[in-house]
Amino acid sequence: MKKLLASLSAVVLILGMFAPSVFAKDHADMAKVRGLHASPDAPAVDVYVDGNAVVEGAEFKAATDYMELPAGEHQVEIYAAGTKGSQDPVISANVNVEAGMAYTAAAINTLENLELKAIQDSMEAAEGKSKVRVGHFIPGAPAVDVGLVGRDAIFSGAEFPMVTDYKELDPGTYDLEVRTTDGTQLIDLSGTTLEGSKVYSAFAVGTADNPEVLLLEDSAAMPTSMPKTGFGGANDSNALLAATALGLAAMGAGFVIFRRRSEA
Repeated sequence: MKKLLASLSAVVLILGMFAPSVFAKDHADMAKVRGLHASPDAPAVDVYVDGNAVVEGAEFKAATDYMELPAGEHQVEIYAAGTKGSQDPVISANVNVEAGMAYTAAAINTLENLELKAIQDSMEAAEGKSKVRVGHFIPGAPAVDVGLVGRDAIFSGAEFPMVTDYKELDPGTYDLEVRTTDGTQLIDLSGTTLEGSKVYSAFAVGTADNPEVLLLEDSAAMPTSMPKTGFGGANDSNALLAATALGLAAMGAGFVIFRRRSEA
C-alpha cells in the first residue's frame, strides 16, 4: 500500500496540478498545461484543485486538452479514484505555475518506478510547415527510429524516456513507422496526416509487447478563440462537470491513438 501511495503521489504532478479555466476570472497571466497518463500499469486517480473536482477516474492513456491555470500558488489534492470522503488524499500540496508557457506533464514508467516527465511545448510552426517531435515512453522497449516506411529515419535512436527536439516537415499525409534501430517495424503509422502551421507530439506508450502512439497537437495551446473552460472546448461549467463525471475516457480534441498493426 505504501508503494501504491508513493506512486500515486507522482501522478499529482501529471494530472492534478492544472485547474481548468472555469476557475479563472480572465485570461491574463495564465499558464497552459496538459496532463498525460502514460504509465501502463498505474491506477486511476481523482484530482481536486482548490477544493474543486477537475478530473475523475483518469486512467492510462488519458490526456487532457490544454487547461488554463492562473499564475501563482494553488492547492492540489489527489485521491485514489472514488476514495474521497472515505480516505485521506494521497497527497495534498501547493504548486506554482508560470504564466505564458505551455507544457506537457507526463506520468511515465511502470508503477514500481513511476516518475514525472515535464516537457516544455512549442506552440507555433513556421507558416506552411508542420512541426513534430517524438517521445519514447515505453519502459523496457529498445531504442527506436521513426521514419517513412522502408526509408531513412526522420528521428534516430530515441531511447526511453527520451523526447526529441522538434523537426519541421512539409504538411501532408505520410506512411510512417516506428522501428527498432536494426529496422524491425514495431508500429505502423501509415496514413499519418500533418497539417500546415500545426505542431505535434507523437508519444510512444504502452508495453514492449503492445506499443501504441498517441499523437497530440501542441499548437492547440494557442486557440484562435479562447474557450470558456479550456477543458475539451466545453462551453459552460455544466459541460465541464459532465465531462469530468465521465472521466477521461473521451480524450481531448486533436488526440489520436495508433495501435500496433496486427500481423497478417
